[in-house]
Amino acid sequence: MNKNFKIIISLFAISLFSQSIFSQGVNGNNNNVIGQDEGLRTITTAVPFLMIAPDSRSGAMGDAGVATTPDANSMHWNPSKYAFMENDFGLSISYTPWLRKLVDDINLAYLSGYYRIDKNQVFAASLLYFSLGSITFTNDQGQALNNFNPHEFSFDFSYSRLLSKHFSGSLAARYIYSNLTGGTTVSNEQSHAGHAFAMDVSAFYQNDINFFDKDANLAFGMNISNIGNKIDYTNDTKNFIPINLKIGSALTTKIDDYNSLMFTVDFNKLLVPTPPVYAINELNDYVVDENGDQVIAAGKNPNVSVPVGMFQSFYDAPGILDSDGSRNVFKEELQEITYSIGAEYWYAKQFAIRAGYFHEHGSKGNRKYFTAGLGIRFNVFGLDFAYLIPTGNQNNNPLAETLRFSLVFNFENINAQSGPQ
Repeated sequence: MNKNFKIIISLFAISLFSQSIFSQGVNGNNNNVIGQDEGLRTITTAVPFLMIAPDSRSGAMGDAGVATTPDANSMHWNPSKYAFMENDFGLSISYTPWLRKLVDDINLAYLSGYYRIDKNQVFAASLLYFSLGSITFTNDQGQALNNFNPHEFSFDFSYSRLLSKHFSGSLAARYIYSNLTGGTTVSNEQSHAGHAFAMDVSAFYQNDINFFDKDANLAFGMNISNIGNKIDYTNDTKNFIPINLKIGSALTTKIDDYNSLMFTVDFNKLLVPTPPVYAINELNDYVVDENGDQVIAAGKNPNVSVPVGMFQSFYDAPGILDSDGSRNVFKEELQEITYSIGAEYWYAKQFAIRAGYFHEHGSKGNRKYFTAGLGIRFNVFGLDFAYLIPTGNQNNNPLAETLRFSLVFNFENINAQSGPQ
């Protein structure tokens, strides 16, 4: 395989996995990832940039956002929240210099906006662009072939609707484009850009409650995102995109006329196959069947359709070896769930302080980091800022010192708004 292409795939994997670099096959197929009983058994997919938090507000709250109060960036977290927006029209522009501890030319840009049609319906759209900088491709002898800027983007469109006074739902459509090689020949095979179409199904519920004699709002959110076809970069193998289940809750309490505080928690699980454990003989070679395929010792076959892979993802883990030699599948499935916790304090709806924490199990990628940020609002626009602080040795962590910047525009109501009675 072309050496520089391996570098691209490594950077591609780092975008989600901060502690280790996983050298995948041409297209990051899970078939090439050998599960181990000890150490890492990370779930990898194509186009992992879709899972990066693009905006500063949620990025400052540990990447939590499925049930937080709605804003212009709700497309990424839960489009159903748009139905509860107080304004008729809003925009947000975000920029993230990515992996600056490794290279200085990888970045993520995000543009999102919404428009209220009437008191019950909202349309929204967004564009997420991920640039992996400039790469020089060489042949096996190290001779330069060409320079290319690997890049990926997704374009989303959603329709959100109030279904009751307290409940909303949404459907979103997404086009995904991924060009990592610029058509470079890899292992005597012509590569090409990958294309995929996906959709999100989401819901959001909120209601006013009394919390310790204070006015408060309790919200719940759910979003199944990136339900779509597999993507390929050669004519060989197709790969899962990051189909993801996100659920969460948020509690916002009004301390007094000037101060409010929100606490939120999100849980995420990838709905794609877990890499199995393959059988090994006494010579430490992988056992193959009559068709030349590696024999699976534990877990499920990852070469399945998208619907089967989604349902199979809840029980296909090889399992953690217990002391008696049995495998605990449920325990490993729990390890595949990441969680985010966050808090947001507002003063007079003009100044915000945010903090959060993101946790991923050590065997599933080992991303663990704290986040913090600030926000300020003026009459029409606002600014948000977020900073990421990994746990452990920051000098060796590619996510260390990650910054996010967002510019938000909100425009006053055009139509009278109230939910259906």
